[in-house]
Amino acid sequence: MEPIEKPSEPDDRLPALRSAVEQLRQGNFGVAIPTEPLDAVGAIGLELTKLAESLEQHYDETRKFQYIAEQVTSGLFLDEVLDKVFETFRAVIPYNRLGAAFLSDDKLHLTHYWGRSDAAKILIQPGFTASMVGSSLQTVIETGRPRILNDLETYLTEHPKSHSTRLMVDEGVRSSLTCPLIAHGKSIGFLFFSSFAMNTYEHVHQGAYLRLAVQLSLLVEKSRLYQDLYEINQELQEAKRVLYDQAIHDELTGLYNRRAIMDLLNSRLSRATREGFPISLVMIDIDYFKKINDDYGHPFGDLALKAVAERLNRCVRDYNRIGRYGGEEFLIVLDRDDAEAAEHIAERLRMSVADETLIECGHQVHLTVSIGVAIATTAIDLDPHQFISVADQALYNAKQNGRNQVVVRYAG
Repeated sequence: MEPIEKPSEPDDRLPALRSAVEQLRQGNFGVAIPTEPLDAVGAIGLELTKLAESLEQHYDETRKFQYIAEQVTSGLFLDEVLDKVFETFRAVIPYNRLGAAFLSDDKLHLTHYWGRSDAAKILIQPGFTASMVGSSLQTVIETGRPRILNDLETYLTEHPKSHSTRLMVDEGVRSSLTCPLIAHGKSIGFLFFSSFAMNTYEHVHQGAYLRLAVQLSLLVEKSRLYQDLYEINQELQEAKRVLYDQAIHDELTGLYNRRAIMDLLNSRLSRATREGFPISLVMIDIDYFKKINDDYGHPFGDLALKAVAERLNRCVRDYNRIGRYGGEEFLIVLDRDDAEAAEHIAERLRMSVADETLIECGHQVHLTVSIGVAIATTAIDLDPHQFISVADQALYNAKQNGRNQVVVRYAG
């Protein structure tokens, strides 16, 4: 009768291996795994150790790519996105310089848009354009894979007509990784990762870019569109502002036009009524303006209008707007403390015109103005047309009294 074999003793390393597997499953890759002695169980421990190292490396890479994606997607405008790329991609790709260039709509030209470098000088500036006809970059577009050039000086020797390569070499670049930007199946441009050292790039760097290529390309395209929309909106806003400015200003003098100064008068009257402060209206007329036109011509008359407008404008505060009421007449609305000092302000305006001789087109003309001031200590029940009528009557009195003077009348 053969002897019965005793069952082998349980290997005390097995519980440790089970625990290690559970730790790996939970993402703890630094767990201690028994590998000695190197028998069948030890071999399993060795394989688990290699697996732990591989998982930790993969986890670290994934975390880096996740961080890069989070940072890059936080940019809104194109320059912000590209700045984020420059600041974060070094975690997975080495470079000293990064450039971005975009294809024209017909794909025949490539224009440099943006660049950042660790070097003091950047020779390839925004706007630099190269032809895509016969360019080696066509291969990058066709394959969709980044191209590695690890010796740009040798490449330049072989392609002496490549002006962009010559500029890169002059900047100190010695190797490059040219990465295509492809959004929705359409090539839109390239990112150029460049290093000052030779033999910098390997296949792993191509793979690193490709992991983010689709997301990055779409983001770049989206930010370009957003930036285009933003710039168009800014242009529309500026055009709107210019149109509004033209709509409220007199073309000749640059002062408020009649409609704008009347709108201002109505607004100030309403506020004066609500808040109970005084308001004044100053009406100004250039003396003998018809004679100036008759004697020197209408072009000289226009120069006289502009000169008077400039002198008046120098004497009032920004919020006390002057308007060209019509012809050679001007209107100023004063409120609060300025309303109470209206006569003094009007006299200062009169003197500002009379103190300077207009010398234009070989003529010397002494300009003067007559001014009528209407003062209302309260604006309650004060109609703007009645208010203007009071100022107009005061102006008429100034004319009748000999011109070049100020007359004040009270309204209400």
